[in-house]
Amino acid sequence: MKALVIGSGGREHTIAWKLAQSSKIEQVICIPGNGGTADEAKCKNLNGDAVEIAVSEKVDFAVVGPEDPLSEGIADSLWAAGIPTVGPKKQGAALEASKDLSKIFMEKYGVACAASKTFTDKALALEYVRQHGAPIVVKADGLAAGKGVVVAKSVDEALKAVNDMMDGEFGEAGKKLVIEDYLQGVEISVLAAVSVTEKSAASGKACIKAFLPARDHKRLLDGAKGPNTGGMGAVCPPQDVSQNTLEQFQKEILEPTLKGLMAEKMDYRGFIFFGLMLTKDGPKALEYNVRLGDPETQAVLPMMDFDFADLCLAITGENLSDFEMKWKPGFQVAPVAVSGGYPLKYPKGKVISLDLEKISREGAKVFVAGAVKNSEGGLATSGGRVLACSAHGETFDEAWKKAYRALEGISFEGMFYRKDIGLPGAAESN
Repeated sequence: MKALVIGSGGREHTIAWKLAQSSKIEQVICIPGNGGTADEAKCKNLNGDAVEIAVSEKVDFAVVGPEDPLSEGIADSLWAAGIPTVGPKKQGAALEASKDLSKIFMEKYGVACAASKTFTDKALALEYVRQHGAPIVVKADGLAAGKGVVVAKSVDEALKAVNDMMDGEFGEAGKKLVIEDYLQGVEISVLAAVSVTEKSAASGKACIKAFLPARDHKRLLDGAKGPNTGGMGAVCPPQDVSQNTLEQFQKEILEPTLKGLMAEKMDYRGFIFFGLMLTKDGPKALEYNVRLGDPETQAVLPMMDFDFADLCLAITGENLSDFEMKWKPGFQVAPVAVSGGYPLKYPKGKVISLDLEKISREGAKVFVAGAVKNSEGGLATSGGRVLACSAHGETFDEAWKKAYRALEGISFEGMFYRKDIGLPGAAESN
């Protein structure tokens, strides 16, 4: 079989790598891919229109990595061209593309979440903040590359966020705001496979199956300090998530979400990402993302003890309810190396040195995010988040030491990474 992976980040490298492990997969075509997928076994990078390439290459199915093409309807176009696609159609993708719509959905179907109000009038939004007080959370309604959320600890900070967003900091994405009550706790991520269609809903086979929980570390510096980033590393599973918490999540968030997808008659065959806050009253949903998380994917997919291609086929074929997911025991730790200056201005084109023997000795895997092949055939930086170094251990301590020892075998000018991914005190707490 041939698979197509759309996207160019660390998430997509991980998806392509996991698909290539399947004995069913002969080739993975990555559009456009990156320097990591260029060297990955069974993989090749192509540039061009995804639908045209999918048809001309006669791929058997496609997996869409990022949110932007999903919100623009790429899954609808691929299905229309006869390509089974892992990724929701445009209607389902709106659960991430509009925070207002997702909050309406959560409240309609009883998903445990923070109370919120939506504003399109700046004066009313500012007045609400003044009356409500702080702490409070201000969110741009539309897609803002993971940066459109401000957890304001003071009224002044919240007022500034409202002004910045509605005055165009994120373009059209900030013209509408969702202002939420502040939730006290620590965050985790739960990624899940989804297969919901009118047919599967009618037959009782509509299904969401959660993966192991994970935690992304958003702040740039150790101890959850510094500015927000796209993610400085991930661990799977976090050590502080109890079975009781997961059961509450299942009952109060996962099951109501499935009920809503069925009731709204969505064609949602793909993945969903639950951003959760663990509060004293149990887990609360912060947001939906309509794809796998990055860098959570780099920690979660290596824990899969099943054929990822089979999972994708079960999703598109509406057989997910019959699919058994097995997981490796132990832990996966995946710190991210970033360019100097990130998340602000940073240089590109820095040559990456990899001590492959050292990395291999630790059993680690490097997932490339912002790096391309250079003229010498090696890798050079092309983005802020450059790569993740992911390692497994039977204990968290073993996984952590392997990942960081392997990371010592990687270098490029200006390289920076957090030293505390997964450790106590590393998770940001509100």
